[in-house]
Amino acid sequence: MSAPLAFVGMTRLPRLPSRTPGEGPAPSGSRLLNEGLVSAKTFDEVFHVVRQAVRQVLGRERPGLGLALSDLPPGVGAYWPVTGNLIVLNDGLLKVMRRMATSPLEFNAFIYVLLAHEYLHALGYLDETAVREVTARVTREAFGKDHLATSLAEGDLWQRYPFLRFAPGGRGERLTLVRGFDRDTTSGYIR
Repeated sequence: MSAPLAFVGMTRLPRLPSRTPGEGPAPSGSRLLNEGLVSAKTFDEVFHVVRQAVRQVLGRERPGLGLALSDLPPGVGAYWPVTGNLIVLNDGLLKVMRRMATSPLEFNAFIYVLLAHEYLHALGYLDETAVREVTARVTREAFGKDHLATSLAEGDLWQRYPFLRFAPGGRGERLTLVRGFDRDTTSGYIR
């Protein structure tokens, strides 16, 4: 079973309408991706959307990645160690964003942007400026220019959500592996 987006001791956001006012309609080619992002309840389900968007736009993919949560400093959303197979998300930011997000789509779009950025690093985009541009391009082409995920990918998350600067953090000393991640490529050999 894939790990839920809710953490130990935390509850899920209530299900809200799938459209946030002002988002605009998704282009017809991205309807399935949008529906997947709206309905995602696990990190794996959000990552499935990331993988599909990158494959659709760039024609590239990488199998066998893992996910962990860590107590990172508030200015670090996530990281991927070069040559590694583990994406590490800042669980302090996730907890704060879960409380502050106005809809499941907003929370999932936030996770999507963090995962897409690190996934592109894992695909070989190592330069930070380049990977930000490619993340924005992939998201814009996959979801359309008026989608919330595109707005997040094209902007600065810490400017859009200044409260993230005050998220609880640490020095990355704690690492919690997320079970059931990247099932698209690992279900045949990891259960």
